[in-house]
Amino acid sequence: QVQFVESGGGLVQPGGSLRLSCAASGSTFPIYNMGWYRQVPGKQRELVALIAADGSTNYGDSVKGRFIISTGNVRNTVYLQMNSLQPEDTAVYYCYAGTPKGYWGQGTQVTVSS
Repeated sequence: QVQFVESGGGLVQPGGSLRLSCAASGSTFPIYNMGWYRQVPGKQRELVALIAADGSTNYGDSVKGRFIISTGNVRNTVYLQMNSLQPEDTAVYYCYAGTPKGYWGQGTQVTVSS
């Protein structure tokens, strides 16, 4: 079982920035990729960004050019730098780890509003 520590969500004005952090631990298998998905009520969970063990990245179309995913010096830690935030980015953001079985964090709320 994988445990997550997520942080960095909150309220920000349109055009602002936030940085999400996620640390995963407890996996008995190597983690092949980590990243973030987001979900709003009534909609499917959607990809925000993933980073693989080899450093390759994958972004959802709606965040390309605005969000940047990176890994930390501590193993199995990822960061999501979110810039130029818009109201449509408002969602619960879930950390994900693939072993390759997928595990999910508890989620952190991001609200973009004036």
